[in-house]
Amino acid sequence: MTRGESTMQRVAVLSDAETATGYRLAGASVIEANPDNAVQTLEQAITEGGYGLIAVDTGLIPDPTTATARIMRGRDLPILLPIPSLRDAFSSDTVDAKAYMGKLVRDTIGFDIKL
Repeated sequence: MTRGESTMQRVAVLSDAETATGYRLAGASVIEANPDNAVQTLEQAITEGGYGLIAVDTGLIPDPTTATARIMRGRDLPILLPIPSLRDAFSSDTVDAKAYMGKLVRDTIGFDIKL
């Protein structure tokens, strides 16, 4: 690598079409998928995309690391970051969306935040 050459890696979010709009409004690059083609779409992004990080909606792929183990073998990048699905927070199975979000914060940082 020569001096001044960029090593910047791209970042993207793998999401469903409905949630993708919010990520785009926040300025994120989005790769859209649905549950039927999510693994195939992620594998294509891994092999062809030049991404350093892909945040993966767990509503599409609950465990992206396991789902892509074969294609990731021998690769350092991209890093796959599972992100909780917004659909889970507001699904019919979730009784209390506020409690669900509180649990996500607690699991992520290790303690509760009360406002």
